[in-house]
Amino acid sequence: MDLELRPAFHIVLHALVPLAIARVFFREQWRRAWLWMLAGWLIDIDHLLADPIYAPGRCSIGFHPLHTPPAIALYVLMLLPRRTRLLAIGLLVHIGLDALDCVAMRTG
Repeated sequence: MDLELRPAFHIVLHALVPLAIARVFFREQWRRAWLWMLAGWLIDIDHLLADPIYAPGRCSIGFHPLHTPPAIALYVLMLLPRRTRLLAIGLLVHIGLDALDCVAMRTG
């Protein structure tokens, strides 16, 4: 994918994938589910600790504190309580999309 399109496509996926999950698996309350999953974007606050804050060619996984294996393990544990499940899904979708972006950067 074109280097300039990849970051834009990546951002769009961060909204569309949770929307698709919400529409398919949480039909009755898809809007609420989608918003909770979108809250997974909050983990990008750790980008503020990096210099530069945004680097389109940098892989987030393993670099930013909230994108590391211990944090990801916590997100998996958050699937267990019903109260945190939608947020956990959003966080894990976010991590999954970031991981796919890392692969795209290496192969593209």
